[in-house]
Amino acid sequence: MMSLETPDTTLPSPGALPDGDPDLGEAGPEEFYRSPGRTRLDGRGHWWAEFIEDVARYRAHYDGSLVKTVLLEQGVWALLQYRISSGVYRSALPAVVKGPVLLLCVAGHKMTEVVTGFSLPYRANIYPGLYLGHYGPTLINSGAQVGAGCNISQGVTIGLSGRGAMRGAPVIGDHVYIGAGAVVVGPITVGSGSVIAANSLVARDVEPATTVIGVPARRGGTTGSAGMGLHMLPLPVAGRS
Repeated sequence: MMSLETPDTTLPSPGALPDGDPDLGEAGPEEFYRSPGRTRLDGRGHWWAEFIEDVARYRAHYDGSLVKTVLLEQGVWALLQYRISSGVYRSALPAVVKGPVLLLCVAGHKMTEVVTGFSLPYRANIYPGLYLGHYGPTLINSGAQVGAGCNISQGVTIGLSGRGAMRGAPVIGDHVYIGAGAVVVGPITVGSGSVIAANSLVARDVEPATTVIGVPARRGGTTGSAGMGLHMLPLPVAGRS
């Protein structure tokens, strides 16, 4: 449930990786982003904490610039609308209050769709740290789940498909990269760390840390999103757990 406490609204800068950070192994700094560390990444938290986790990923792409992130990224605008609406939906507000507020959220969602091209319904279960690359159209079904630290490119559909007991929407794992124009549909699971190539049609489960490509999508490699330099992995800001 959404906490009704006033959140800490400061936005710590991702910054460069200073000396003394944990050993990153073979992964370079471009694999990481400065996580504010204020929300869980294996579930859902306060809407503001989730939003600043999203913003942290964008700032990593802009060398920490909050101004560029806020002014130039339509994905950030869409995520703010989604986080607020999802927070209201998950909250313990009385029904007499929640109902009218959600109606306003639906209106905001429609306006955000028109302006940004992203459709992120408040019923969708989107974990923190999402990066929406470029202008839409991009659609995520209200029954879908998207894990932490994912990248979704332009023109992507994550949708409902199937019949009867086999009808449903995808569950996307953590740190998944979905290329432009890809369609991911049905009650399938896309494993963490995987890559879905551009213009692929995915209607079957995808194993973790693999690459799939084609129509229908087939395994195209055993390397996933690791090493793509997409700032998918959280590295806590100094002084925060």
